[in-house]
Amino acid sequence: MKRADHLQGTLELLLLKTLERGPNHGFGIALHVETVSDGLLRVEEGSLYPALHRLEREKLIAGAWRITESGRKARFYTLTARGATQLGEAESDWNALSKGVKRLLRFA
Repeated sequence: MKRADHLQGTLELLLLKTLERGPNHGFGIALHVETVSDGLLRVEEGSLYPALHRLEREKLIAGAWRITESGRKARFYTLTARGATQLGEAESDWNALSKGVKRLLRFA
């Protein structure tokens, strides 16, 4: 697997997992990822919005324009049923990869 593919898969997992909590806009998604990871993970705009658009094209998320609490217009994204299925597969893949890396670090 190429590094770019792995990073794209990781970003997809983070976005889908965040949207599992409920609808959110791009800035809110990025803020959630950074907050929950205690600043370890940061999703930059240059990666975030292309990924959200790709996930929407693939029908893993659905987007709709709404007004935020601060009165600004923003596109809110929601996890679709297809996205929830993809999230389950991505979590399973991540857990298997993580398990393999932990074994390698322990026994290498």
